Amino acid sequence: MKIAFLVPGPITAISGGYGYDRRLIEGMRALGHDVTVHELAGQHPLPDDAARDSARAALARVPADARIVIDGLGLPAFEPLLDELARRGALGLIHHPTALEHGNPGPVRDALRTAEQAIFPRLGGLVATSNLTARRLAPEFGADPARIGVVEPGTDPAPRGSGSGGPGCAILAIGTLIPRKGHDVLLRALGTLPDLDWTLTIAGGARNKVHADGLVALAEELGIAQRVTFAGEVADMAPLWARTDLFALATHWEGYGMAAAEALARGIPVAITAGGAIAEVVPVGAGVISPPGDVVSLGKAMRRAIFDTELRTEMADAAWQAGQRLPRWEDRASAFVAEIEKAASR
Repeated sequence: MKIAFLVPGPITAISGGYGYDRRLIEGMRALGHDVTVHELAGQHPLPDDAARDSARAALARVPADARIVIDGLGLPAFEPLLDELARRGALGLIHHPTALEHGNPGPVRDALRTAEQAIFPRLGGLVATSNLTARRLAPEFGADPARIGVVEPGTDPAPRGSGSGGPGCAILAIGTLIPRKGHDVLLRALGTLPDLDWTLTIAGGARNKVHADGLVALAEELGIAQRVTFAGEVADMAPLWARTDLFALATHWEGYGMAAAEALARGIPVAITAGGAIAEVVPVGAGVISPPGDVVSLGKAMRRAIFDTELRTEMADAAWQAGQRLPRWEDRASAFVAEIEKAASR
């Protein structure tokens, strides 16, 4: 099968969504499919003229016999091309609707929602990365329920984490430095725990420089800057995972929660907020879960997880057991190809 994968460039960007895309492409090629990646230029997800021009040019380059997959981050740029997308049965890959991105101004959210409500019903199919996201596509965006599939991210077999060895608690957060990830909430929660021995490493690129600089300033303001490391984009996470005692993410919304799944796969307990599908990834007993944006609740929950090492050991056991039940990457590509074939048959 010829498959054209259209995604805002660069495909090498470090994030959960781009990591999912790369693993799918790698897996589909390993299955013998001819996958061509078309990187879209311009501004996304709220497109500028360069983005719309790039979308038009990319679509024109796709051979008539190729199946089209468009990453949801780039879909709004294709709104002027809906008739062509419908004719060719294009498939949309929805990590989460861009209209749900936390931190965007109201007019931006409204524009994105209008675009996605126009686009989603016209596509040959939609593939969401979680059941929670899939459940929102019909009632909120007008998508046809019969054309919605789910292919959750996979995990790789990984050694069980051994932790830092103490005496304190080494905490790891993974996520781009954008408002939706709630790193400010996490910093404020940890700022209520000056009497406990902990350190925090945040691995994630600074795509929003103003927000990223604000996080650094917030750590200084809270008096915890000496305990917090902003590691930036980390290509090889293995050393960080190896010395982590607790994974934490105070997200406002996750289309799935790949970083939390990676923690479970290593038997690392988690402290999260229930923003989006991440709460469905983490089972009871594998960590502590607080409401999104609730600094007080998260601080109290993390106090228990940091201070009570016996509790953390119990959570680690539950995390390891849950992690071994998660989907593996080895079968994700075949599941996605099945969704492409469904869309093609309609």
